[in-house]
Amino acid sequence: MLNWNTIDTVLFDMDGTVLDLHFDNYFWEEFVPARYAVLKGLSQQEASILLRSQYAGVKGTLDWYCLDFWSAQLALDIPALKEELRHKIALRPNALPFIMALRRQGKQVALVTNAHPDSLRLKMDHTGIAEHFDHRISSHDFGLAKENAGFWQALRQQFPYEPGRTLLIDDSLPVLHQARAEGIAHLRAIRQPDSQRDALPAQHSFAQIDDFADIMTGLVTCNEQGTTQG
Repeated sequence: MLNWNTIDTVLFDMDGTVLDLHFDNYFWEEFVPARYAVLKGLSQQEASILLRSQYAGVKGTLDWYCLDFWSAQLALDIPALKEELRHKIALRPNALPFIMALRRQGKQVALVTNAHPDSLRLKMDHTGIAEHFDHRISSHDFGLAKENAGFWQALRQQFPYEPGRTLLIDDSLPVLHQARAEGIAHLRAIRQPDSQRDALPAQHSFAQIDDFADIMTGLVTCNEQGTTQG
């Protein structure tokens, strides 16, 4: 259980945390290969194999998340393709009620994502949730992915937060490990980032959130106890 009295700031990842990762998995693993196959005169299977190899070559770097990079690499208009598929963008269950509850309790709430700024704008526009965050930050502004050394320190220069009183919720274990290395005290993983796929295996490094309703109950209970004691 989190002690909410020791947390001032909550940082949310976007894809797989606030939003269902199904959109991104479907987009990169099925939709883009289908369009690439047509462009190159390949079967979809051939296109998928080729693209998986290209994806693997830059995974963990900022290029992996960069729409400009993939548009140039694949000769496809990736932002336009995302726009075509925007109807699949969806919030994870109870994400917005939890964010709103945090704001009501006076917590500073920020969205910190590796998504390209164009993707961030599309998803904020489609879901209408931008106004519920104090800050919306793309790692592209820093030239580092969140899992890269130095990102969380660089973030503090633009967005002051106290690592010892901060909670980060993210579906990426490399991101969570890097955040821990740079001093963020409270860390939670997401158990099922993609609603159309199995939950991730339980692991010992980070507690997992299955439903934001569970952690929201703890937030409200903690606040009620603090009010009574005060």
